[in-house]
Amino acid sequence: MSNYKFYEQVNKAFDRAAKYTRFEKGLLDQIKACNAVLRIAFPLERDDGRIEVIHGWRVQHSHHKLPTKGGIRYSLSVNEDETMALASLMTYKCAVVDVPFGGAKGGVKINKSDYSDAELERITRRYTFELYKKNFIGPAMDVPATDYGTSAREMGWILDTYRQFSSELDADGCVTGKPISQGGIRGRTEATGRGVFLGLEEAVSKKESMKSLGLETGIEGKTFVVQGLGNVGYHAANNLVNAGALMVGVAEMDGSIYSKKGIDLDKLMEYRKETGGIIGFPDTITLKSNTDVLEAQCDILVPAALENQITEKNANKIKAKIIAEAANGPTTTEAHDIIKKRGALIIPDSYLNAGGVTVSYFEWLKNIQHVRFGRMGKRFEEDSFKKILRVIETVSDRKFTEKEFSVLAKGAGEAELVDSGLKDTMINSYNEINELRYKNNVDLRTATLINAINKLGDIYEQMGIFP
Repeated sequence: MSNYKFYEQVNKAFDRAAKYTRFEKGLLDQIKACNAVLRIAFPLERDDGRIEVIHGWRVQHSHHKLPTKGGIRYSLSVNEDETMALASLMTYKCAVVDVPFGGAKGGVKINKSDYSDAELERITRRYTFELYKKNFIGPAMDVPATDYGTSAREMGWILDTYRQFSSELDADGCVTGKPISQGGIRGRTEATGRGVFLGLEEAVSKKESMKSLGLETGIEGKTFVVQGLGNVGYHAANNLVNAGALMVGVAEMDGSIYSKKGIDLDKLMEYRKETGGIIGFPDTITLKSNTDVLEAQCDILVPAALENQITEKNANKIKAKIIAEAANGPTTTEAHDIIKKRGALIIPDSYLNAGGVTVSYFEWLKNIQHVRFGRMGKRFEEDSFKKILRVIETVSDRKFTEKEFSVLAKGAGEAELVDSGLKDTMINSYNEINELRYKNNVDLRTATLINAINKLGDIYEQMGIFP
């Protein structure tokens, strides 16, 4: 896939959408451009005493709003082109879901499995220091988060390192995706996958759209294939299964498997934990590679791995009627055109993948406001609900048990409020882009970027040339 320039692919999609907006070329070029690119190299002392040079990047795509926001990935695929592309997508994502951040992205070019935990901690802390030196991190400037190859653990190291150099009151807001004990928020781990499900759920609720695909509305009964059972892929698949969908295919690093009768997600995860892979899982067919399952018969395909997985080489073989882009940039421009011509519905990454940054926004708000979601109102809600239930008891013969009281009178805590906010965001955003889709007679990807460009263009016009 090395022939594909990810940043170029993102800009091709942008240019297609820009034709449907009112903005002149100069302003569009400014929206599209990456404002700041930081390339860093630093030494790592390995556990055995050897010195190794580590390479990393951080890109701030747009400063139309601050802070900028975007994850940090650890992967051998990390390079400047990829980081610029992902930062650009973050800007458009934030605009589409009305999250007031500019887009950013970061990465360190390593194979995480080649390093010990102690070495990974040293890499993370030194990378954070390099960002701090160049003013590329801070709650009001640039806020990293988790991405491919990183987790709450690394975000905790970043926060601890940042605190060693900064005594600011809002220091907890310098990074999101942190452990709960360090200012993280409930629901962040599953947020991107949950957002994928919520976006899909809204998309398949549209009668006109589903009728054109020859499908019934709703998730229940639909078959799906997922590529990648990492954090995003697993939570997307888990939500789909819980809603009544049937998982028939899975791809992982070691290959791909398929079963027309369905694959039990929980048992597969246990099997992978025991064996280190998915190949050989009982009652499944093993396919040749980890991309072959993309071509399997199913209603919904969920590519949740890396970019450029669906290209003009395999697009003609994709049979799914709905492609739900859980990963960033899984479909090239050429492949998009082939699949679109076939009549399939592509739900683009620039919308569907936005659950993570939405909940990261909630975490950032929690950090700078210094109050947990639900703390101010949960008990009041519970007391109010209990009073209503007591009134019902007095005017009827119905008596509620203590268990029923605990369920019916439960106030909204942090997890419930976060999920409610995420659901509202994904539903409203889908309806916005779906309206633009029909208004301009375009596909959802183009409609999503039209939406983003219109919002960004309005801000840039108000800012003028010198913000």
